[in-house]
Order: sequence, then C-alpha cells, then structure tokens
Amino acid sequence: MAVEIRVPEVGESITEVFIGEWYAKKGQWVDVDQNIVGLETDKATFDVPAPEAGIISDILIAAGESAEVGDVIANLEPAPKPEGAGESTPQAAPAQGNPQPSSGSGKSGSGHVMPAAARAAGQAGVDPAQVSGSGPGGRILKEDVQRHLAGGSGARSEERVRMSPMRQTIAKRLVEAQQNAALLTTFNECDVSEVKRLRAQYQELFVKKYGIKLGFMSFFVKAVIAALNEFPQVAAQVDGDHLVYTNYQDIGIAIGSGKGLVVPILRNAERMSFAEIELQIANYAQMAKENKITLDDLEGGTFTITNGGVYGSLLSTPIVNPPQSGVLGMHGIVDRPVARGGEVVIRPMMYLALTYDHRVVDGREAVSFLKHVCDYIEEPSRLILEI
Repeated sequence: MAVEIRVPEVGESITEVFIGEWYAKKGQWVDVDQNIVGLETDKATFDVPAPEAGIISDILIAAGESAEVGDVIANLEPAPKPEGAGESTPQAAPAQGNPQPSSGSGKSGSGHVMPAAARAAGQAGVDPAQVSGSGPGGRILKEDVQRHLAGGSGARSEERVRMSPMRQTIAKRLVEAQQNAALLTTFNECDVSEVKRLRAQYQELFVKKYGIKLGFMSFFVKAVIAALNEFPQVAAQVDGDHLVYTNYQDIGIAIGSGKGLVVPILRNAERMSFAEIELQIANYAQMAKENKITLDDLEGGTFTITNGGVYGSLLSTPIVNPPQSGVLGMHGIVDRPVARGGEVVIRPMMYLALTYDHRVVDGREAVSFLKHVCDYIEEPSRLILEI
C-alpha cells in the first residue's frame, strides 16, 4: 500500500511551502530517512526524508510549485532494496555552489542535475533526462535547460521564475526597512594588524584546544557587544511610541545559504567566549549549507553583523533587519598606505559601515559606537581585559 509523502507542519504561522528541489526521481528506490525533497518557506529551508524504504511511485507537485501544509506531494511504495542497488545514505543533494563529482559523460541524462536546472526543468515541464549536460562531469546546468527549450539554436530567450517564499520575504523586508525607518549610514576604517597578529600567534593553540580556527568574526562580535554596552540605544527597538531596551545581546550573523541570506542568532552572545562564538557560527554555516536552519534559529535578534568582505566587497551600505535599529557591515581587508607616527606605512585596513535607524539613534551616538568598535579591533587586548 502506497505511503503518502505530505508537507509537514513547520511552524504555527506557516501554511504554504515552495517545492525547491526533488532529490529523488519517480521510479527511484530510496532508503528510510533518505532526504527526498527540499522545501522552502519564507524563513528557512528544510528537507523531507522518506518514512520507509521503497520506490517513489508518483511525484504530484513539481519543483518550483507551491503546496500547503498537509498536502500530499508524492507517493512511496514500500519495497526491499533491489539487488545491485547502490548504498543510499540520508543526505540531501549537493548544494549548487559545491557540486560533487559525477561520472557523467555529457550525454543526455548522464550527469547530476543541478538545483537551478531542476527547478527550471520542473517549471517548464521538461524531463531533465532529455537535456544534455555541459557542466563538469556532465552536470546539467540551468543554461542547458534553457538551450534545450530554445531548441539548442542559441536564440534569445526569457525565463519567468517564481520567487521562492524566502526570496519574497527578503524582498518585502528590505522594502519595509527602507519605507518604515529613517536609515542612515556612517563609515569608518580600522587597522586589523593586531587582530591578525593575535590570530597568527595563537591559531595553532586555539585549534588544538577548541577544534576550530580563530576567525575575525569573534573579535567583531566581542567588539560590538562592548560598544553596545556603552551605547545601548543602538540595539534598542521601536514598539509603538516606546523604545525597548534589553539587558542581553542576541547578535544576528548574516550567512549566505545558497537560497538566500539567512541571519541566525547568537543567543546571549555577551556570555559567549571567543571559541563558543566561532563554534556556533561554524555550526550555523554548516546547517545553512544542509538546509537545516530552523525558524527558532532566526527569531529575534538585537543587532546584526554582515561580512560582505568574504565576497570581495570593499564598501557597502547594509540594510537594517527590522525591528532592529542597527547593522554593522564588515568589508574586505586591503593593504593600504596610512600615516602612523608621521610616517607612511602599509597596514591591513578594513572599512566598516554602520547603518542605523535615525528615529532611535542620533548621529553622535552612531559615530561614537562605530569608533568604539574600531578602537576595540585595533586594541583587541581591551576585549580580553574588558576595559
């Protein structure tokens, strides 16, 4: 008797999900607990595992379409493992930015179907097995699907792709932030020489003791918390005609998940050590890669830090994440000539940007807050001594 694969409950306010990608195809045998489909909501992505071992007999809702909580999206016929079938492990399909090796030869249906290609094929009603893959190892890319639809002639074409719930929410919140807050950005630059020296000096011991590298982000989290202690209004939030202050700091760390930017929260970051911060951020990054970030991980937050420098950004104006009142933007570290003691020297410099809600934070406090962050980064020993 067929087992119905339904959209599970994912939160009190969530009624609809977006079918992001089918990891298993119709007719494919799957093991128990093997992830068979990736679903997306407006806040997070997650995978649905097979409740039993068997064969996917029907896929009722294609990638790129929406479904409501409780809807049947596939059927599975329980069955023992066929002879000669390879071992199946409970894992999701590889992320688009980290393709796994494939033995495909580039012929139709011989390579792994990349997520964007699967979505495009699902929306166009195209069987990926009929598409020739041009990617490494015969991987089928989104462009391959587009060429297939255009008859391979290289003709000009357009593609209409529905925004995922997460992307729709990101777009909505960014517009709301611009419309409902008085946003202003102030800039500064800081010399990260001392942070780099400390990391180089203690990296080996740090890794040996904690099993994680000492990165830049823990220093900036610590610096932000110290500066917020001096200027708590930067973390205050508007609630009607009141301002809400907290005696804790839940710091959001922006992480690119491949399906959109997510901002998981370091709860009570003021109590965390350098190692605890690095370990939690690394854990969130892995969870984002595996689509395991939960709604609880994203709820709340008093202040956000985003690092565009990892993508090569030199300078930008980050947007506040409502209802927060401030966001710190980190950027790339560049060796630049600066004046020190009457001489021109080369130092590793980073531009910092603080975007803040001017309804809550005055310019003097914003500039002073950012200056304090820079001071702590240039003299990180103050963070350890708490002075």
